[in-house]
Amino acid sequence: MSEDIKSIHEFDFTLICEYFSNLERQGPGSPEITIKALSFVENLTQESKIADIGCGSGGQTMILSQHVEGQVTGVDLFSRFIDLFNKNASRLKLDDRVKGVVGSMDDLSFQDEELDLIWSEGAIYNIGFEKGLQEWKRFLKRGAYIAVSEVSWFTDERPAEIEEFWQDAYPGIDTIANKVGQMQKAGYVPVASFILPENCWTEHFYAPQVKLDEKFLKENQGNKAVEEFIANQRHEAQLYYKYKEYYGYVFYIGKKI
Repeated sequence: MSEDIKSIHEFDFTLICEYFSNLERQGPGSPEITIKALSFVENLTQESKIADIGCGSGGQTMILSQHVEGQVTGVDLFSRFIDLFNKNASRLKLDDRVKGVVGSMDDLSFQDEELDLIWSEGAIYNIGFEKGLQEWKRFLKRGAYIAVSEVSWFTDERPAEIEEFWQDAYPGIDTIANKVGQMQKAGYVPVASFILPENCWTEHFYAPQVKLDEKFLKENQGNKAVEEFIANQRHEAQLYYKYKEYYGYVFYIGKKI
């Protein structure tokens, strides 16, 4: 990694969350992709219980909730995200069955075999893909589903620059085949996996950051930590455009045996 660019792990968690609370989505994705992933999930009813773990402000949760009839609980560690989540649910008149709660994904309050679907877009990395699949499985009923998106390698080999960046940012990154194998080993039938299209990164994630970066810098003028964080975000975007054929986000959908 460039000496001028800090590791994401060097930044204060509160700063990261404050920045991303200004975005509709906290990671790559799109309404169309949320709906596509949902199309692989069967047998949801008005009685179904669904959890979106690491929900952020709920951009994807609201789309999900508009296409299912059950009770949806969003869980996130950052209270600012949950405040925004519940405001979004109220604005969309979904608050009678959609609620956000503050909680940690490694200490969930659900009962064993309570849930019909666990959803997590771009967030399972916080606990680790394998660990999340293993630990969350007990909350799912038999025959229930899990659907998560996760950064993955598209190739077995890649340039050193992007390898180094992602090994620092998320050592759990792996190839699609290995991720599917990890899902199967954790006790799920792999139902589907598909690569998110480029516009999930470009149009829905990086493009909204361009205006936000200028606004954030202006509001925090002279704050070196903010300046370094924005530099980190811009560096990540540059690497994506340079190396996007080697990696991206992949949706993995599994069914508990």
